[in-house]
Amino acid sequence: MADLFQAAPAAPLAEALRPASLDEVIGQSHLIGPGRPLRLAFESGKPHSMILWGPPGVGKTTLARLTASAFGYEFIALSAVFSGVKEIRASMEQAEHNLALGRKTILFVDEIHRFNKSQQDGLLPFVESGLVTFVGATTENPSFEVNSALLSRAQVYVLQGLTDEELKQLVARAQAKVLTHLRLDDAAADTLVGYADGDARRLLNLLEQTDTAARASKTDVVDADFLQKALTLNARRFDKGGDNFYDQISALHKSVRGSNPDASLYWLSRMLDGGADAKYLARRIVRMAWEDIGLADPRAMQIANDAAATFERLGSPEGDLALAQAVIYLAVAPKSNAGYMAYNEAKAFIKKDKSREVPVHLRNAPTRLMKELGHGKAYRYAHDEPEAYAAGESYLPEGMPEPGWYRPVPRGLEAKIADKLAHLRQLDEDARRD
Repeated sequence: MADLFQAAPAAPLAEALRPASLDEVIGQSHLIGPGRPLRLAFESGKPHSMILWGPPGVGKTTLARLTASAFGYEFIALSAVFSGVKEIRASMEQAEHNLALGRKTILFVDEIHRFNKSQQDGLLPFVESGLVTFVGATTENPSFEVNSALLSRAQVYVLQGLTDEELKQLVARAQAKVLTHLRLDDAAADTLVGYADGDARRLLNLLEQTDTAARASKTDVVDADFLQKALTLNARRFDKGGDNFYDQISALHKSVRGSNPDASLYWLSRMLDGGADAKYLARRIVRMAWEDIGLADPRAMQIANDAAATFERLGSPEGDLALAQAVIYLAVAPKSNAGYMAYNEAKAFIKKDKSREVPVHLRNAPTRLMKELGHGKAYRYAHDEPEAYAAGESYLPEGMPEPGWYRPVPRGLEAKIADKLAHLRQLDEDARRD
């Protein structure tokens, strides 16, 4: 029984496989490959403050630790989730103690975006004085989440999710070094890699779960069917509030604007699969219809609104199909941003222009006094005019030239609108000549 309590617990797979040198790191070749920025920084012999920005499980903490070991620095790690001013102060005291012993310090702050402004400001004096070399890690865009003063003192490195091939390298390393008994067929390996979704930590956790399930089932070879039955395979990685979310929204919108129905469906399906708020997606789809299709096909607005209403009534997954159908229609519809551009130009003009008087002939005249003042006098009722159009009439403030904001495109219904407007302009010219 004593042996039971004395046995040391096995290290987690992620810890057992943690790289001991830069050459052992899988992924991030754009940063650590020969001649690349981080590789050159390591080879320079002089560390600098940096912010490592990227999705979960791509090696941010590993690179921070390797930075400390490469330069012989002490490593102090803080989590911005659990740390505050007290922990920052204690870390600085430890750094001063290290310096007194002739040792410099790397201060690693994980999830630096979770520190508020005052906490981030609290780091500045120690970074500026050189007491610590600061390394921050974040999954959020540091341009928005890190104070400009701290940001200006750190080089930002953008890390990327691991590719499928890189994740397969990690599977092979895990089997060679730790899970020597675990046998995966190709389909099983592909399944694990797919659900890891670029996240090395997630892949290693899935491998550990697979190993545990295989041992319990006394299974020699693991296939994809075993994984589906034995593991809870969650949805792909998806950040519902950060850059990944807005990048995918941007990709969806641009795919619709670019008239690519397959790409539009891909991004919509990715977001729905990842747990995005479908009601938010419905609102964005309605916005796309008004912004990028407009009057070139007014049915697009109706279909987008109907899809949103259908989802509101049915919910998910039944209502997802309505959003997909709307996205397809919007993608293949004729495109026009003429109305969108015209509105923006009008808003910009109004902001900088003076307040112009309403022309007298356009003013309302509900009282005798207003009529005596000439309000509404000489107004021409369009329905009484040929073609229901008062040719030559002006509807803008006196002295204001025709701005020409709305410029229909030669596509869809707007092509006919353009013809109609050209005809009306000709009537105006003829009336002014007369």
